[in-house]
Amino acid sequence: MVGIARPVGPQRYRESHGRYFEDFAVGDVYEHRPGRTLSEADNTWFTLLTMNRHPLHFDAAYAAKSEFGRPLMNSCLTLSIVTGMSVGDVSQKAIGNLGWDKVRLTAPVFAGDTVYAETEVLAKRPSEKRPTQGIVVVRTLGKKADGTVFLSFERAVLVPMRGHAVDDAADY
Repeated sequence: MVGIARPVGPQRYRESHGRYFEDFAVGDVYEHRPGRTLSEADNTWFTLLTMNRHPLHFDAAYAAKSEFGRPLMNSCLTLSIVTGMSVGDVSQKAIGNLGWDKVRLTAPVFAGDTVYAETEVLAKRPSEKRPTQGIVVVRTLGKKADGTVFLSFERAVLVPMRGHAVDDAADY
């Protein structure tokens, strides 16, 4: 996570995280740490919270009869966790996400797997309509501890230019 301590008064500092538009360079790759070991509870809670009633995610007897032999982690959970892992490097200062594209689920994930993420900057450009902001496009990979890529997606993010983020305001 990119972080700095900004002075906000005499002998007083405020933690600030994330990147400004100017900090992104096409081709840069950010390895997001720490990783996250996924649990059965994570899967059950997320699956039931989101009202996904597919038994492959929370019924061990059902899942035992599937080709996987055990419950699968909910793919929306793994997408959310990998996205969350990338926030500190990609979108901590963002005005908003503009969209996700090319989401691919390429390997199963199970309780007990430890996952990591990495993001490559694909493109960036100043916004045509917002002169203090820019659009950054990234590709993020979710990888298991053994290096298996289980998820990939592209994401476009609207990012402020230096001096124009919410946390740049003196009264924040």
